[in-house]
Amino acid sequence: MPQITKVATLKGHTERATDVAFSPADDCLATASADKTAKLWKPDGSLLMSFDGHLDRLARVAFHPSGKYLGTASFDRTWRLWDINTGKELLLQEGHSRSVYGVSFHPDGSLAASCSLDAYARVWDLRSGRLFFTLKGHVKPVLGISFSPNGYLVATGSEDNFCRIWDLRKREMLYSIPAHKSLISQVKFEPQEGYYLATSSYDTKAALWSARDFKPIKSLVGHESKVTSLDISGDGQQIVTVAHDRTIKIWSCRSSTQDNAMELD
Repeated sequence: MPQITKVATLKGHTERATDVAFSPADDCLATASADKTAKLWKPDGSLLMSFDGHLDRLARVAFHPSGKYLGTASFDRTWRLWDINTGKELLLQEGHSRSVYGVSFHPDGSLAASCSLDAYARVWDLRSGRLFFTLKGHVKPVLGISFSPNGYLVATGSEDNFCRIWDLRKREMLYSIPAHKSLISQVKFEPQEGYYLATSSYDTKAALWSARDFKPIKSLVGHESKVTSLDISGDGQQIVTVAHDRTIKIWSCRSSTQDNAMELD
């Protein structure tokens, strides 16, 4: 388990920070805030850029796979795409009837997906800016969205306690998983080969699911309050969860490519 020490404190937002994401090259990071802005930082804490334009607070940020662009999701019912070198807004995407809560990018960078409190997720063609696929099935706000590494699948997590798996080639839902006993706050595919999907929930647990058949692999139990988010290391070997109990937990796992088995320390 790695030793964790504070490297820097990022000061610049005027209201609470709502999300943070590292660039694909780990050479900078972006933050989202309730002050309606996103900011780009060096790892040492120095500010590189501020992205201004949203009309309401931001929920989440995500880097494009190229590392050249940043996506922002906002309560102003839009998500936007920014050039991180110039700070220029490249795309303002409307279409949701309520707040946009998350944005994710296809591994090849051609598509973006947004999820919203309107209970829908949508997939967009970044080359044309047009809607590619509307993901209809959830009955409550969709709070998390993730592409599989091969780009064929999208996972969504919702306040209806369900995780749903969607096939982009067929443009249909493949699985509807009653994953948790409370709302699902985040979903993430293992980033290397997509061997498993991780979900976090307000039921105090995170869970791992086999991407072969989306049956449960492991329940991550240890938090004493709502698990608000999770992420997975680039090599897929560590999972980090954060919760309302004011703790961050790092889970170490070893996955087998042969049978999708997994051991957790």
